[in-house]
Amino acid sequence: MKMKKILITGCSTGFGYDSAIYLAEKGHHVYATMRNVNDKNQEAATNLKNLATSKGLKLEVVEMDVTSDASVEAAMTKIPAVDVLINNAGRGFGGPIEAFTSAECLAQLDLNIVGNIRVVKAVLPGMRAQKSGLIIQISSVAGRFSAPGFGIYNASKFGVEGLSESMRYELAPLGIDVAIVQPGPFSTNFFPGIFKAGDTEIASAYPHVGGFLEGFGNQVMAAFADENAPTDPMIVAKIFESLIDAPAGSRPLRTLAGLDFGVQSMNDAIDPIRKGIIGALQIADWDGVKS
Repeated sequence: MKMKKILITGCSTGFGYDSAIYLAEKGHHVYATMRNVNDKNQEAATNLKNLATSKGLKLEVVEMDVTSDASVEAAMTKIPAVDVLINNAGRGFGGPIEAFTSAECLAQLDLNIVGNIRVVKAVLPGMRAQKSGLIIQISSVAGRFSAPGFGIYNASKFGVEGLSESMRYELAPLGIDVAIVQPGPFSTNFFPGIFKAGDTEIASAYPHVGGFLEGFGNQVMAAFADENAPTDPMIVAKIFESLIDAPAGSRPLRTLAGLDFGVQSMNDAIDPIRKGIIGALQIADWDGVKS
């Protein structure tokens, strides 16, 4: 296995934190980025630094807030050209669509879509110069189907799906692969950290949505308590590893992880149609880097 320089966003918790450690332990040079390294996320940043020192890992913690152009630019002055970007930073917003303010909607899209683009733009000059690279985009099963109470989040993840697919076609002729990972619910801090719609009065007019969210939350928590359910975040870290280790030209566009709610069947049904469309557009050769 060749050592890769890997930038991961959103490393304070969850997939980002776990995969930063796992990939560094596999011998890669990992740049674990997160915001508020001297404040809210100081404990996570310190733990990663201490682990790197004690185990002799090439694991560096770098301050980066993906919602800030200036923060991303400052972070990239400390990070050389990378071989892999794992665009993991994000958060879920939950509640009836009407109960979200315009500012809250913009915040969700800025974090999950525009933040994603900011980091892609920051790493692409280096990848284009070396004529190789891999960008792993973290979507969700919620990027394939919608549910009540998750409309704003669905919009952001549907956006990540479209953005990532377009990038795959644009970047493959330059030697850069793009792959989407679609996690289901995992035992991370995602559900406890969901941002709730600000207008509680309007939200109260949607008791059926509140009931659905409560029931779905109970279903997810039961899955987390089931040792046989695929909810261990290391599943995702190992998918990252498999995509990184895969030869250029062999990486699938979409890889599903964990509980899929039938999304794998949707992916399987849609992909031949997608390939037919890009064939009609005469860009079938741009569907991933050619080996």
